[in-house]
Amino acid sequence: MSDHTNPRLLPLLRPVGHGGRTPMTCLYRCGNACDHPVPNQSDNAYFGDLMAAGGDVEPSATAGVSRRGVVRAGALGALVLGFGGAVAGGAPALAATGETRTSGGTPPGALKGRPGSGALTFKPIPPNTLDSLVVPNGYDHAVVIRWGEPVLPDGPELDVHHQTGARQSKQFGYNNDFLAVLPLDKRGRSALLWSNHEYTNEELMFPGFTNHDALTVDQVRAAMAAHGGSVVELERVGDSGQWTVVRNGRRPYNRRITALATTFELTGPAAGSDLLKTAADPRGRTVIGMLNNCAGGVTPWGTILSGEENFNQYFVGGDAAPEALKPTLARYGVSTTARYPSGSRKWDRADERFDLALHPNEAHRFGWIVEVDPYDPESTPRKHTAMGRFKHEGANVIVARDGRVAAYMGDDERFDYLYKFVSDKKMMKGDSRAARRHNLSLLESGTLYVAKLEFTSAGEIDGSGKLPSDGAFNGTGRWIKLVSGNRSYVPGMTAADVLTFARVAGDKVGATKMDRPEDVQPNPVNGKIYAALTNNSNRGVGSNAAADEANPRRANRHGQIFEITEDRGDHTAETFSWSLPIVCGDPADPATYFAGYDKSKVSPISCPDNVAFDRAGNLWIATDGNALGSNDGLFATAIEGPERGHLKQFLTVPVGAETCGPFITEDERSVFVAVQHPGEIDRASIDNPASTWPDGDFAKPSVVCTWRLDGGHIGS
Repeated sequence: MSDHTNPRLLPLLRPVGHGGRTPMTCLYRCGNACDHPVPNQSDNAYFGDLMAAGGDVEPSATAGVSRRGVVRAGALGALVLGFGGAVAGGAPALAATGETRTSGGTPPGALKGRPGSGALTFKPIPPNTLDSLVVPNGYDHAVVIRWGEPVLPDGPELDVHHQTGARQSKQFGYNNDFLAVLPLDKRGRSALLWSNHEYTNEELMFPGFTNHDALTVDQVRAAMAAHGGSVVELERVGDSGQWTVVRNGRRPYNRRITALATTFELTGPAAGSDLLKTAADPRGRTVIGMLNNCAGGVTPWGTILSGEENFNQYFVGGDAAPEALKPTLARYGVSTTARYPSGSRKWDRADERFDLALHPNEAHRFGWIVEVDPYDPESTPRKHTAMGRFKHEGANVIVARDGRVAAYMGDDERFDYLYKFVSDKKMMKGDSRAARRHNLSLLESGTLYVAKLEFTSAGEIDGSGKLPSDGAFNGTGRWIKLVSGNRSYVPGMTAADVLTFARVAGDKVGATKMDRPEDVQPNPVNGKIYAALTNNSNRGVGSNAAADEANPRRANRHGQIFEITEDRGDHTAETFSWSLPIVCGDPADPATYFAGYDKSKVSPISCPDNVAFDRAGNLWIATDGNALGSNDGLFATAIEGPERGHLKQFLTVPVGAETCGPFITEDERSVFVAVQHPGEIDRASIDNPASTWPDGDFAKPSVVCTWRLDGGHIGS
């Protein structure tokens, strides 16, 4: 623990692993994926055959511990949710409350226009390496909830020396990622916070940690329970943009969903298939837990979508799995050559289902999109097999012109794919129970597509990042149909095969390999789709695919933003055009591009991870693994008009942390962010922390709320 009388000096620079990530991040986030062969060994055509000063800084250091905060992206935006008035698909009331609860899931088309001008007038903050959350002058922030705080009314306070699965199952989990804030009343006074809990850092959790074999079985169970998600009731502070956790009373909506014990229902064409059956679940329809949930979305009917990402690293015994399964296990990053791959948490010590030598199908039950109803604490979360299985960053839904819904998804791996799901059924409008019941079934059946691109200036791309002669990185594309309902469009694969092994199906149809497509979200104002392509330092290196128009730089360390315009503005269309509005990095580097804007006025940005939108359609970008040497942060830019490309940094997170879950409330008075893995630096531990944020003792992943001191709209 830290000595407050003689505080240790914190490191200003972190040791760098792959890209801008630290070795500890590489270990726990993705199981050292970059040290292993690229899972995609297909030969289909590849995706295309900091230190500038900013403005005034307000670290809010004098405000005390409560003034340190967080943010991370997801959901239809932040599908900017409404605080006031009934909306489509409203949730039913709990009988005990006497109040009508609304889902807040306003369809994107209703979000045009905003209370303010839409101009981003805040002064950008400069890059920094401070161990605090930094916001612009005129703003403040506060921690909403930390790892280990009670979620259930009978939940205990955090005691790092006595962590058990039972205790953690009642507390806020670790490494908060995707966030959503859903209204509970029409006055905008109360709301529900949803948070994913992606993964754990055992060194930063357990005092005296030496290795995973030395943990007690109950400590392993505590780590399992720290994965999953939380639902927490919030209340507004006065008439400000600040929110705080409700500490007293029944709190009937509060809930913990864990990898340890929560039951999930499988839906869709693959449910019940032989690929999903296990000894514990011979029907192949019930799963215990969700794993490595990264980003997500909020549906227009007010439920949460959460994406299971790097689930592969939780399984052992792949070397003894059936030979017939080894190719597909390897395609998903599961080691088939070692019993315990590097970074293994060895959860088989607490639950043998994570041993593929004994239960080879268990891995097939993870990697799905999960739907959770935060308004019904007794509901069973569902894993929707119709949406395909891969390393989901998240899923974000928009209502198409004909009333069906389209969900956009990225597979966060080097050289993997972009996907789209279109429902069979149309969304039912209104707040009735019948409408809600109908809408809860929309993601159970539909058509799954994968993207294939074509390029306008392929012959001009030399890997330097030089802009083509036509002044744009752009092209066209089409959505290739993989499966519709129970019908497969991939030769040699059944519908269940295609959905369970969507990556293999994408290989077979020649989908375009992309550079770590992460969050993919519709802009609720212009209807275009924006994807964060985080980075790919292997681009053009050795025998890896060369630069192309969609990935115009070799050894791409900084990533880019990818924009899709569906033909005729129809989100059910099978053709589209695309462009790169932003190619990230230091604006002084000629290999960067900011939609043609004057780069001397632009903030440096590296490794875009999540995107969100405000009511004016401005693009907000959260970063993960800044390779320019600064802490990660949240950025914003107009995406249309004369300010298009004028990117400005809005906040930075503490040392070693990632910016997650940016969520902007519809009244635009609050931005929530998840500060994930603060102090995640090689050789750091809870006993010798690299960060002491937010409380001055040891690092704790936390959710932060940011607001304007004058009560105005965020960003303007």
